[in-house]
Amino acid sequence: MSVHDDQSDVTSAEDSGWLVYRGKGGPHDGLNQLSAPPSWRDFSRTPEERMRDLASRYRPSDDEIEMVNAALFLRRPLLVTGPPGTGKSTLAASIAYELGIGPVLRWPISSRSTLADGLYHYDAIGRLNAVNIRRGGLEADAEPDPEDIGQFIRLGPLGTALLPNKQPRVLLIDEIDKGDVDLPNDLLHVFEEGEFTIPELQRLVTPHPVEVLPYDSETRVPVTGGRVRCSSFPVIVMTSNKEREFPPAFLRRCLLLEIKKPDPAQLREIVLAHLGSIDSAAEVRIEQFWTSWNRGEPHATDQLLNALALLSGATGEPGQPRRAAADRITRPLDQPAG
Repeated sequence: MSVHDDQSDVTSAEDSGWLVYRGKGGPHDGLNQLSAPPSWRDFSRTPEERMRDLASRYRPSDDEIEMVNAALFLRRPLLVTGPPGTGKSTLAASIAYELGIGPVLRWPISSRSTLADGLYHYDAIGRLNAVNIRRGGLEADAEPDPEDIGQFIRLGPLGTALLPNKQPRVLLIDEIDKGDVDLPNDLLHVFEEGEFTIPELQRLVTPHPVEVLPYDSETRVPVTGGRVRCSSFPVIVMTSNKEREFPPAFLRRCLLLEIKKPDPAQLREIVLAHLGSIDSAAEVRIEQFWTSWNRGEPHATDQLLNALALLSGATGEPGQPRRAAADRITRPLDQPAG
């Protein structure tokens, strides 16, 4: 008997149902025995349902609640920093869910992101092709009909948040510190004025309303004179992992919130909200996880939830192989995976 065969037999005896993939080189129906996924990884639900589930289980600290309310009162963007996995992004969903102004408009930032990406996109090539098709290619150099330009303009997440809605939208600008160095300064005018312009619409001879597409809907909205101006400033949550510094002019126009790593009591609340119960073995693992995190080893709350979800799927006492996998899941993030 090989080492792998022996390991599989031991696992089967002490931890029934753990191995779906068994590595024995032959097909089987083990996938049918796979238990239901953790609720936060259930992709059979819509993105909106999953986000509502995460938002309803979010447990903000008193500091977070105070600063969110200050941002709402002052109509200022909120710049949220903190260690990875502390719920910076989920805070936006929690606000939208509790205030009934969802879904969240999400703008994930990359090194190539610019202000224009967040405001709108004009498909000039698509418009020209449509004109050529409509006119049979006979007037390829002719000026396109100004009446049809709206169907080739789609607002970005920031542009959609600045529409004159009766209630503000919640906008998540995720990991803004990853963006171009000029992006924070470029955002200043938009944040201060609550508006932006679309030059392609401003150039129209007659400044009539043009219906354009918002970021998260196929129902067009009118824009007059090429200017989009909010009537209620959006709830803007920007997250940062402190990968670089921001200009003072940008910082003074934001409210700053640092989300600290949770203490043991907060970790228990988070686990209860997601898993519904905590047994004695989970209590020990929560304490061990927090002790490691508290002495400076990098962790994320997701690691603890994943480990406990893995262990909670066992029938009876989890066997050693499953406990060993949970240990690997919760190791510090800077440790090698081997």
